[in-house]
Amino acid sequence: MKERLQKILSHAGICSRRKAEELITSGQVKVNGKVVTELGSEADPVKDRIEALGTVVKPERKKYFLFYKPDSVITSVSDPQGRRTVMDYFRTIRERIFPVGRLDYHSEGLLIMTNDGDLDYILTHPSHEVEKIYEVTVRGRYSPKAADKMSRGVRIDTGVTAPCKIEVLEYNKEKNKTRVRMTLHEGKNREIRKMMEAYHYPVFELVRVGYSFLTLEGLSRGSYRRLTSEEVRKLYELYR
Repeated sequence: MKERLQKILSHAGICSRRKAEELITSGQVKVNGKVVTELGSEADPVKDRIEALGTVVKPERKKYFLFYKPDSVITSVSDPQGRRTVMDYFRTIRERIFPVGRLDYHSEGLLIMTNDGDLDYILTHPSHEVEKIYEVTVRGRYSPKAADKMSRGVRIDTGVTAPCKIEVLEYNKEKNKTRVRMTLHEGKNREIRKMMEAYHYPVFELVRVGYSFLTLEGLSRGSYRRLTSEEVRKLYELYR
């Protein structure tokens, strides 16, 4: 897949994107033996031979991680307010990676981290309807009747939510809290919290426990593991 040259150079760790632009305009970058000086020029980092400063640029190695995001962590590569982000847990990873989709600041659970833009598109595009499973704890007795009604769609500020599956897991009479499992195919901002708010059920805890066939098994808060090649292959198959 073709990308802008300055993006390829920065992702390969050659230099910053701004410095890459300087290298291109000064004639220090070649593609398949030809000097390229025009900004916006594209190349395929896998198929084309790209040289910068006389050195062959190697394609960025693809990385895939399954991360258990803790509470009070921003799902972003940076935060202007200086709050902790998911990137703080990946300081030893040399490659540039980013989170696929998002989890709210006070939501926990399964998050995929990668530098594979194609996979990011597959997993986040609404038309692909990747299944995401959450366990949610709310105040009060949440009945199967409420679950049935909400599963057909709830009007929130961004419109009516898509149909989803809601299962009541348990009600704790002493604490007056109900734990439910919700399976969604879309990922609107704070969607579950807004759905519950519409029916006056304050959310105490929200954990994403499943992402398609992936689960949190073997992970603790703040830990991660590499996805296997078989898992990556199965994620790509979600597009077919």
